[in-house]
This record gives sequence, C-alpha cells and structure tokens, in this order.
Amino acid sequence: MFEALKKKLSKQEGEALYAPIAGQEIPIQEAKDPTFAEELLGKAIAIIPTENKIVSPVDGTVGSVFETKHAITINTKEGGEVLIHVGIDTVQLKGQFYSTFVEDGAKIKKGDLLIEFDKAKVMEAGYDPTVFMVICNTDDYKEIKKPDNQMVTNQEVVVQLVR
Repeated sequence: MFEALKKKLSKQEGEALYAPIAGQEIPIQEAKDPTFAEELLGKAIAIIPTENKIVSPVDGTVGSVFETKHAITINTKEGGEVLIHVGIDTVQLKGQFYSTFVEDGAKIKKGDLLIEFDKAKVMEAGYDPTVFMVICNTDDYKEIKKPDNQMVTNQEVVVQLVR
C-alpha cells in the first residue's frame, strides 16, 4: 500500500525518474569523482551497482550514446535532459567491457535495456563502477528531489523534477 501511495505522490509532484540500475545509492558528495560530487554538470545521484544492466529511468528519446559506450544521454518526454554515466574514468576503457542496445534518436520506454557492462572486469581493470544519473538542465526546475543513502531497484523513483 505504501508503494502505491509513493508512486501516486511522485506523479503528482513532477516528473519521476526511476533508478537506472539496482544498488546502494550514496550521497553525491561522497562520490570519488569531483565533477559529479560537486554537481558541476547538474544535480545528480550516485549508485554503487549490484548488477550489470543500465535501463532507461524514463520514457523519452536517446540524445546520444557515447562512442566509448560508458555513457548515454536521454531527453525525457517532459523536457528533462539526463546523463547516465557508468563508472569513474571509464572513458579510458574505450568501450571495453561495455555493450549498448540503443542508438542516437531511438524512442525508449522506462525499463528498456540501454547498456550492459561487466562490473567485475571494470573493477579488475582498476576502475570504480559507480553509476551516475545527472539532470543536465537543473536550472529549468524549481526543485529536484532526491533521496540519499538507500538501496534502490530500477522499480523505484529516485528523482523527481518539479517545475
């Protein structure tokens, strides 16, 4: 019953974004990457993943899939500009250990598979697999609600964008 109420409230309070991956959400200030920790690209959440699949947090359109397959941008139906970035400094892997399942301009639905990565191999190569979801157009919103420090699944609202 609480979950149904939570979903109802999230829809009434603005655009809801779901977790792109299951894991332990941590306070963004604790992220080991200053660009994300200081929210230089926009308000963000950080998730230490417990799985290897990134799914769409919202209905929308793929803006771009990075050539290195470690990041993707999404334009939501309601005007949000979202960056999902998998790992810290993983651009240096040049796509190794990553697979993408969508292309630029693709229409996507919440829960669609976007990226799959081998978390164990990323870590063996010496990289942190923390997943970031950034609202790049933060200034377009009156409020961005986000919890900190909880276990999340891709079935849970983790960000609410309020205009």
